[in-house]
Amino acid sequence: MEPLPEYEARRSAWLAKQNLLQRKFMRLGNARLALAVITALLAWLAYGPAMLSAWWLLLPLLALVLLFGLHARVVRNRAFAERGLRYCDRGIQRIKNQWQGKGEAGERFRDANHVYAEDLDLFGKGSLFELLCTARTAAGEDALAQCLLHPATLEEAAARQQAVRELASRIDLREEVALLGEDVRSQVRADVITHWGSRPPILFPPLLRPLALLLSIAAFACAIALLFGWLPLWPLALALLINGLTLFLTRHIVSQIIASVETPASHLAILALLIQRIEQETFQSPLLQQLIGRLRAGALPAARQIRRLERWIDWLGMGSHPLMLLVQVAFLWPLQVAMGIEMWRRQSGSHVGEWIKALGEFEALSALASLAFERPSWTFPELLPPAHASFTATALRHPLIEERRCVPNDVTLNSTPRLLIVSGSNMSGKSTLLRSIGLNTVLAWAGSTVNAAHLKLSPLQTGASIRVTDSLQDNRSRFFAEITRLRQIVDLTREPTPVLFLLDELLSGTNSHDRRIGASGLVKGLLRGNTIGLLTTHDLALTEIADDLQSAATNVHFEDRITDGKMEFDYRLRPGIVTHSNALELMRAVGLEV
Repeated sequence: MEPLPEYEARRSAWLAKQNLLQRKFMRLGNARLALAVITALLAWLAYGPAMLSAWWLLLPLLALVLLFGLHARVVRNRAFAERGLRYCDRGIQRIKNQWQGKGEAGERFRDANHVYAEDLDLFGKGSLFELLCTARTAAGEDALAQCLLHPATLEEAAARQQAVRELASRIDLREEVALLGEDVRSQVRADVITHWGSRPPILFPPLLRPLALLLSIAAFACAIALLFGWLPLWPLALALLINGLTLFLTRHIVSQIIASVETPASHLAILALLIQRIEQETFQSPLLQQLIGRLRAGALPAARQIRRLERWIDWLGMGSHPLMLLVQVAFLWPLQVAMGIEMWRRQSGSHVGEWIKALGEFEALSALASLAFERPSWTFPELLPPAHASFTATALRHPLIEERRCVPNDVTLNSTPRLLIVSGSNMSGKSTLLRSIGLNTVLAWAGSTVNAAHLKLSPLQTGASIRVTDSLQDNRSRFFAEITRLRQIVDLTREPTPVLFLLDELLSGTNSHDRRIGASGLVKGLLRGNTIGLLTTHDLALTEIADDLQSAATNVHFEDRITDGKMEFDYRLRPGIVTHSNALELMRAVGLEV
């Protein structure tokens, strides 16, 4: 199944459906207008010259009611078709590399102190998160962000790979989940719902529930007896007085329950559509089976339990009309509904957080599956056991650069060498290489496909110092920000998981003498642990570190050439040390005298 033709075919189908529904919309609008004119004419004939019976008005009025229902249905279906078009358009934009700035950028997850997130462009406009995120809910966005920010264990990543493989071929399921309901991303607050569901139970007096039922039956019986003339008015009045007093005495606890349920109930109603659709599926992947099992936790599946709560909320709304005042009192309506809601929360509330978390994890896996479907040239990495740090890639590319513009490179980091010292001129591709390695490592341990012909790697904690900057607010220089980040990376080496370090222009904020000594000492310290990494530099003095480390380090470089006064780069990684610099040529190119 080729992704671009598939999306284009689905888009054509949605467009044809939208056009058909638009024509129906226009025809129904014209029919309603014609019926309105006919109804007005019949009304004039019936009540003006009295040429017709008023009963004739029933036919056009009934037809108008029918047309209103059909019109509303067409409007809903047309909106659904429009969402289908947008879904296909977003998929096509991702495939054609036109997605930047058009999706969810995950700005709320940005953390300048994270050990690699800012350096690798995980969040923000044009970020990895924006490319990946197809989640409908905040819980899905949270789960996806956590996959990127925290590498999984070998077992977790392998299970995710299997789930992503299965979901990648389920394009119908992914499309249906994406189109169900309205756009819910900004509405659903998982933390609010989870907190509400896990709050301590609100206790009613033990006999209040059966007593409320008896009082309601008594008031109803008195009302029936009064209608048939079996009893005078005073028994009903007494029953209403007792019920009114009961409502007054329980008003605080009832209002507390009703006020607390409004927001969680509306959010759960939105999620019920998504959960119900997922519950209908049968999966082979153990991880997906586990997620479905978590949605079915409790006496009933999650969607059915949420529907029960929705019914209580509907009944609460029915009783709020002013004309229902006597009925509310007679049947103790607010009290009965509040007790029903609280009973639901005691029975099912503890599962709410697990439902939302499971839905979020499913959406995160679905986002990774969409990437696998839309990038058929990408591959699933081979995940090695957690022993020695290792990263071996063939035809590795940057995941965020259009493939036809991205030059592949082979990269090997294991026992020999453990360190690549990358030299090269400005704009030659050094930083891009670091991000290519870092982003593909993040994707691999999220359970995703990677942009490489082949990649095998051990479990790795990534630490990056690529885009560190000064901070006026924090009163930090760039050099201080860099050494703070380096401290974070050194701290990672004390943990059992191997470390991949990516250092761009190491210690460039100090003089060359201190830089040479500091860089050499830092790299040697890092390599004492179970680590592998890359160091890029303009300063050719740092390439001498490889001599000190012997087989543990290797020099590689990027080259450039000048053709007719224009800088040209091939972005090919080559062995050895770069032999020239383009700094002066670049200065001349922008008109500076040197």
